[in-house]
Amino acid sequence: MSTAQGPQPGGSMSEHPRPGDELPRGIGMLQATSLNVANMVGVGPFITIPLFINTMRGPQAMLGWVLGAVLVLCDGLVWSELGAALPGSGGTYHFLREIYGRYRGGRLIAFLFIWQFLISGTLELASGYIGGSNYLAYALPLLEERLAHWGIPHGLSVCAAVAAIIVAFTLCRHIRSLATLAVILCAGTFLTMFIVIIAGLTNFNAANFTLPPAAFRLDGGFAQGLGSAMLIAVYDYFGYYNVCHLGDEVKQPEKTIPRAVILSVVIVAVLYLTMNVAIIAVVPWQGIVDRLDRGETVAIASDFMETLFGRNVAVAFTGLILWTAIASTFVMTLGYSRILYAAARNGDFFRIFARLHPTGRYPYVAILTIGALTAGFCFFSLQEVIETAVVVRIFVQFLGQIFGLHLLRKTRPDVALPFRMWLYPLPSLIAIVGWSFIVVAQYQYLPAATVILASGALVYPIWRYFTAIERSAA
Repeated sequence: MSTAQGPQPGGSMSEHPRPGDELPRGIGMLQATSLNVANMVGVGPFITIPLFINTMRGPQAMLGWVLGAVLVLCDGLVWSELGAALPGSGGTYHFLREIYGRYRGGRLIAFLFIWQFLISGTLELASGYIGGSNYLAYALPLLEERLAHWGIPHGLSVCAAVAAIIVAFTLCRHIRSLATLAVILCAGTFLTMFIVIIAGLTNFNAANFTLPPAAFRLDGGFAQGLGSAMLIAVYDYFGYYNVCHLGDEVKQPEKTIPRAVILSVVIVAVLYLTMNVAIIAVVPWQGIVDRLDRGETVAIASDFMETLFGRNVAVAFTGLILWTAIASTFVMTLGYSRILYAAARNGDFFRIFARLHPTGRYPYVAILTIGALTAGFCFFSLQEVIETAVVVRIFVQFLGQIFGLHLLRKTRPDVALPFRMWLYPLPSLIAIVGWSFIVVAQYQYLPAATVILASGALVYPIWRYFTAIERSAA
């Protein structure tokens, strides 16, 4: 690639923020890890375990959890090194801009990330609300029928969309109060998981782990099933990088970011594996597969509690599941709003998203836009939003920043690396193989990813043209 104008002194391509644009640093180690864990855990495993088991139609799908954990740990080391070296709002957007921005056409890469993020990020958020609405249907089985009677079709989807809007408005406040609230929400998430784990392990039935015939026959079907299982697993692990989106608001980011990323991956990997074993040990996987084949919705955690303690307890426990859903979508919306804010502040996306509230200093336009888009995607199916969100994001975000890290090391001696990837470059190579395997296994989503990226490439020069006119007029 041919280079354009070189970097600014100090190695950064970023424009200096205008006075008053700075975000306050209020996130320490505890808050950073809480934000990550609340994002990672959330309602994810509670809504995806049935889909996960169905990918390989048996408990052998647990192999996908293990390989998914290895993949996100390796990828987490990429995030840790980049987050410590280039802390700033926006996460991947910020990394891509700093690394590729000095090359001709490099800013297109950052723009494409923001463009696809508007789809993949809000799809991911919508999955949490959709999954939460499934649990709401378990607790209130007549709710959708009652809403239809009142003239509200697709009532559960409407409930999910309304929740997305409410969370967005709740996030319109100062970061210090949000960081504290994240710790409280995370505590509720841990309580929910520990109840499931303890109840499952104390009522363990090893017979539920009986494998189907030819469970490990190494053929094309096995590879596709494993790829699907890994896709769902990494979706559930998503969020290990959430603190990187808030780099401008993190205290001592060179230390806090790597520690929070790695610690959250390890904590959640152990919890996920244990919780999955606990649930499968109580709820037979054959029944889950049969219900999905009949087109039924499975609220696995509520079924789990009903099997052990009866429906009344299960309904009460469903309240904790809904709490967990709100916790995850809360911190995800918080982090994702900073991506739009950072891109707009640096002049790489529509300037309206850089607006801060005059007293609370939060990017209210970005927050409310994400809430509105998320609400729209709540009217799609759970499996559609999960699989599309993961595949679309892999190309620019995960693979793009892995290659960017190698480029940073080779071409930017001016950038200090306070944290270095362990066993470099092996973890990054493992991550490349893992992400590529998932894409190949889910090849049916490649057209959607191609259309999204191609449309972004077409919009980019048009956006630059009108931006140039706006700047010249100013």
